[in-house]
Amino acid sequence: MSLSVVGAGFGRTGTLSLKLALEQLGFAPCHHMVEVFGNPDQAPIWHAAARGEKIDWDALLDGYHASVDWPSCHFWRELAAHYPDAKVILSTRDPQRWYKSISETIFRVMANPPPAGPGQTVLGMAKYIVQEKTFGGRTDEGHALDVLARHEAEVKRTIAPGRLLVFDVAEGWEPLCRFLGVAVPEGAFPRTNSTEEFLTMSRE
Repeated sequence: MSLSVVGAGFGRTGTLSLKLALEQLGFAPCHHMVEVFGNPDQAPIWHAAARGEKIDWDALLDGYHASVDWPSCHFWRELAAHYPDAKVILSTRDPQRWYKSISETIFRVMANPPPAGPGQTVLGMAKYIVQEKTFGGRTDEGHALDVLARHEAEVKRTIAPGRLLVFDVAEGWEPLCRFLGVAVPEGAFPRTNSTEEFLTMSRE
């Protein structure tokens, strides 16, 4: 089994909703940071990848049909090259709304981590990949928005148009299903992981 979909969008661009949507469309399971919290043995491998060590992507992502969110979106270029038949989805949203969301969730948890527990290894990996490797240790609005804009521009520049979908989850099923060549399912598009839901999960 290999990835059929590579998610290149940063966290807080609707990635958990996209994960659930992809799984509903048959691309299950879909990797997301929540998968690492459920499988913490993955964390050191992702951490090693971020340090530039050679990674067996097939072994790390064995069993997964798709990937979205951090940590995998940090490696969108490597995954797109390793899985040349996979389609690439760049999840996106209004930049100011994205910054408000990430500053109230991911950045807040990284600045005020919970007490020591079984999730500390995962949080350490996440902080290294997100805060250090992605944002260079800075989370101020101007810098973060610049990083986001440069990232999205690079994905669009690198991935061939026919292989790439730039997708806002507010668009719903139609563009996603058309891109993946699957039927539009009955029922509403998944909507989950609001700021309140994120903070509740981070305390558990």
